[in-house]
Amino acid sequence: MIKVEATTLEEAYIKASTSLGCSVVDLKIEVVQAPSKGLFGLFSKPAIVVAVKNENIKEFQTKKQEPKKETLPQEKSSEITSEHNLKVKKKTLKKKITKTSKKQKVFNDTIMPESFVSMQDDEDYGDIDSEDYEDVTLQKQQKQQNNALDMDSIVAEVDKGLNNLFNFTCFSIDRVEVSAYDTTTLLVEFKGADAALLIGKEGYRYKALSYMIFNWVNTKYQVQLRLEIAEFLKNQEESVSRYLEGVRAGIQRDGRAQTKILDGVLVQIALKELRASYSDKYVAIRTTRDGLKYIIVNDYHNN
Repeated sequence: MIKVEATTLEEAYIKASTSLGCSVVDLKIEVVQAPSKGLFGLFSKPAIVVAVKNENIKEFQTKKQEPKKETLPQEKSSEITSEHNLKVKKKTLKKKITKTSKKQKVFNDTIMPESFVSMQDDEDYGDIDSEDYEDVTLQKQQKQQNNALDMDSIVAEVDKGLNNLFNFTCFSIDRVEVSAYDTTTLLVEFKGADAALLIGKEGYRYKALSYMIFNWVNTKYQVQLRLEIAEFLKNQEESVSRYLEGVRAGIQRDGRAQTKILDGVLVQIALKELRASYSDKYVAIRTTRDGLKYIIVNDYHNN
């Protein structure tokens, strides 16, 4: 016997026959609830039916009339123990899966431009085992040493490429300045009468340029990017620093804190600043169900 729910009775009959593997005429069907369209689409009700094969009706009725077997205390205890063991196994398996997924989650699967001033692969370091963290750190140091040797040639190529590109724009901007910010990061600066127009409302053009330039230099030269347009990044950093004063007060008082929701530019600036200030604590980006980001600061044993 099965219980079926559908929009109409006809659909319910078809579902029942499909589930039981027989024709509708071979079914004994009882309508539990008739469908209703409601008023203006509100308070509608689905059709609910209970169906059983005709050949199984007698068997079902016989079973229904049989007296319920009384479970002995010993059998009840065995059932409880078995159920408990099953729950424990499921819980253990879930923990193993979670732990495995965390170990595999070494790098962020979305590219966040380094123009936002952070380590591109740092967001998930808090979830990595200490040995894995040391391996990644060593690789990073080797990468920095290799990049330092080639940074002059990278600066020259990027400088030439960007200026050739922006010579064709209608914006009145000065020559794009490209320099080495550090051994692994390029500093790209836009100045001029129309430079501020490249920022856009709420920084949307700034973000677009950051993604575009970052994806180019990171893919081709394996370097990071710091993009400055008409002191936009400088102003953002100052704004974040002022906001983080209250966050630091909370950390000083409670030992932990959580920032408000921050956008793509601000969250990366805040992440870098908090990690520099609290190297002994767990500082990481967290994402809400809506895809919004914020930062948590906590002790390592409480993350």
